[in-house]
Amino acid sequence: MTLPTFAKSCLYLALSASAFLGTVNADVHYKIDLRSPEHHGATVEVQFPQTKSNTLKVNLPMWRTGKYQMLPLADGIRKFSATDSQGKSLKWQRLGSGEWQVELEKPTSVTVSYQLYANDLGLRVRDINATHAFLDASGVFMYSPSSQAEPLSVSLQVPTGWKSYSGMEKGSTNQEQVHVFKADNYHVLVDSPIETGINTAYDFNADGREYQAVFWGEGNYDSQKIVADLTKISAQAKRIWSGFPFERYVYMIHATSGEKGATEHLNSTVIQLPRFNFREREDYLRFISTASHEFIHTWNVKAYRPQGLVPYDYQAENLTSLLWIAEGSTSYFQNQFLLSAGIMTAKEFLQDLAKRIDANLKTPGKAMQSVAEASLGQWTSTGGDYAMNHSVNIYSEGYFASLSLDFTLLEDSGLKHSYRDVHRALYADFKLPKAYGVNDVKGILTSLTGKDYQAWWQQNVDSPMSLDFDRLLNKAGLKLQYGKKAKTTVDAGMSLTGVHGDLTLGHVSKDGPAWQAGLTAGDEIVAINGLKVTSEGFNKRLEDFNAGDTMTLSVFKQQQLQQVTLTLAEQAKGDAMLVGVAKPSAAQKAFYKAWLGMDWPFDDKGKLLDSDNSNE
Repeated sequence: MTLPTFAKSCLYLALSASAFLGTVNADVHYKIDLRSPEHHGATVEVQFPQTKSNTLKVNLPMWRTGKYQMLPLADGIRKFSATDSQGKSLKWQRLGSGEWQVELEKPTSVTVSYQLYANDLGLRVRDINATHAFLDASGVFMYSPSSQAEPLSVSLQVPTGWKSYSGMEKGSTNQEQVHVFKADNYHVLVDSPIETGINTAYDFNADGREYQAVFWGEGNYDSQKIVADLTKISAQAKRIWSGFPFERYVYMIHATSGEKGATEHLNSTVIQLPRFNFREREDYLRFISTASHEFIHTWNVKAYRPQGLVPYDYQAENLTSLLWIAEGSTSYFQNQFLLSAGIMTAKEFLQDLAKRIDANLKTPGKAMQSVAEASLGQWTSTGGDYAMNHSVNIYSEGYFASLSLDFTLLEDSGLKHSYRDVHRALYADFKLPKAYGVNDVKGILTSLTGKDYQAWWQQNVDSPMSLDFDRLLNKAGLKLQYGKKAKTTVDAGMSLTGVHGDLTLGHVSKDGPAWQAGLTAGDEIVAINGLKVTSEGFNKRLEDFNAGDTMTLSVFKQQQLQQVTLTLAEQAKGDAMLVGVAKPSAAQKAFYKAWLGMDWPFDDKGKLLDSDNSNE
């Protein structure tokens, strides 16, 4: 008896969230010919099983997992064709941006073929060139809803010397340059990218699991150090979760010509950084923190995720008000993993938190939009000046919603429970194909503390969040300051685009001095008080004024020269930093340890105890 389609999808979703369960007998066969990769092209062939319907719908996803925005992925498809089991051409028509319909005269298996153009490395969807191919199925391999839950195989024909890696199970082949992977269904394939090409791979083990680190591209990275640190990160999962949703995990690392970013997947991640941005400590911490973020996603998003994202609908927006938990909470935990692993020092951890707090305080949009609304609006978020003034980011604002919730839980439970326990419960109780909702999260919070979190949720999630950082930080014996001695400087409430030699405004802070003067993004400054100004000298000219002073700016607005009077405000000067309060109480030290799992790192004067972590 055949399972209903939805039930079958749920069954395979459950399998996709756990270890692969042995060999599969593929019903859908994918073949991709990568033997002429120089011009970013490949030929793809998909063999679909026989269907009794008189039509076969075929889709290419309109977004990829991990990036909650619609993408023009079908634009990379050309020369679509379809044939029956005898090789006879079948009629077809295009129904939508990511949908084709093949007409069938009788029940038959169908082979679909098309040419693929792949030059989207920055989107981490598809990239083919003379040295490698990165293949995320969402932008490469079509599927049919009628066989989406069926077992499948992927065969790659590759140039001599190429090696292929994926979180999927490897299949057997008698041909040296044909590499095969297998998956239980399309949901696994679409979340298990393939890296093939000229690369270097390292195998390692951590906490009873097998790992690989695959490097593509030359750069100033130290692969041995990276592998050692990835091993430490991979051993941190037990800080939160009991058990693993995988048996083997692959870190794919791209040293690029400029592209950067990362994406989490079911059993792997891809991390991109410009090839010479690995060596400096700040750059390296950014890279290894990203690796931690993506590894945490293997549980938070890939093993459990909110309603609206289960099951994935690859052809439409998947809306949820809880993306802040999916992304912001992951950001919140990433550096905690580095701290506990000994990769990041206490000073570095607190410096990062201080920078985040400073950025939050300077984000006008936090008074305009709630983190729940930002989660629902992520699919249409475009960034830019409007976003900064009227919106919040699910990553950064979700980070602080997580911080606030963590501190509230610690306080309400007498330090017995933290936000880690919430995610431990989500993994235990809402593994795929289940999905959690708002009331489920509130229920977990109440079960941990015996208290009602409706008011907290309304104030911090459903309404624009306004945190009292002084009060919050004091619980853990911390305080925010700018440099060793408090200083101030002038604030014009605007910034330039960042293009060398350009005096065009890139951002004007809502209700700030420039905003009050009527300036807006895109205006071009040419003079201050009648004297020409350059982009290099702009900030130095501002230092000649005091808070409260007025200045006359000569500005091109829509190519018309105007004179604008601006009154300068005051802002804190120096780098934001977190320091320990003088003479912290035992309760503050205990709170700090319950929060991070680390002993209080300061002496009684607020100086970090480790000489390598000094505030100087």
